Amino acid sequence: MIKRRLNEGIDESGTPDMKYYAFDWDDNIMVMPTKIVLLDEDGDEVGMSTEDFAEYRTEIGKTPFEYEGHTITGFADDAFRYFRTLGDKQFVIDSMTAKPGPAWSDFVEAINNGSIFSIVTARGHNPSTLKESVYNLIISNHNGIDSNELIKNLEKYRDISGTKTKKRDLIREYLDLCRFYPVSFGEGSATNPEEGKIKALKEFVDYVRNVSKDIRKKAYLKNKITNNFVPTIGFSDDDIRNVEKVKSHFEKEPDNIIKTYSTAGGVKKLY
Repeated sequence: MIKRRLNEGIDESGTPDMKYYAFDWDDNIMVMPTKIVLLDEDGDEVGMSTEDFAEYRTEIGKTPFEYEGHTITGFADDAFRYFRTLGDKQFVIDSMTAKPGPAWSDFVEAINNGSIFSIVTARGHNPSTLKESVYNLIISNHNGIDSNELIKNLEKYRDISGTKTKKRDLIREYLDLCRFYPVSFGEGSATNPEEGKIKALKEFVDYVRNVSKDIRKKAYLKNKITNNFVPTIGFSDDDIRNVEKVKSHFEKEPDNIIKTYSTAGGVKKLY
């Protein structure tokens, strides 16, 4: 069990880098075509992009406003229908054709280095759908992802952990070590995802601490790293409300290991 859990990024010297990643999906990793369904004053359905929703979500249903030639009055029935399990199949398809978002290069870096990452999204798809989409991106070497580089780094890790996994299983087992949190899956809220994201990140922090503790012990015994090296998690999100809530929550902890980044407006900045 421990051997299956011990895995993370390897730097050029073959040393675990203790870097972990947490990514929002929409307009952060990728700019997906999926629409939230709203209603206008005539009762007609109007699709809104996730990027625009990040701007308008606190106004919807409170005061009518103009949007792309329509007066929006509220949400349609099942407004997030395509962001839940009903849209699982389409999500897998769209993820192969969507434009890269501002955190795409970090996502590629995480995968190519074999770093453990989490997806923390307001979507409500089955977690296995997110994992399968990432698997497809890897095996197709999509837009900078290099499956051979990933395999090379995962094999470097064997020198530390002693794992004997066959090559064909490495990618699947690597993704089993990563975490996928669609926070509106089940009972979560897509309109106010901040608390769901904080809960998911708290779980991921605990997971990272346990993983890094195990890898540190293994690596220290082989003189790979010093025993006091501390892991870090970089979290990026395009919705400034999510970034603010996450930063506000975790910066109060004396041993905080999360660094928050805003990708609002398509530009990544340390927040």
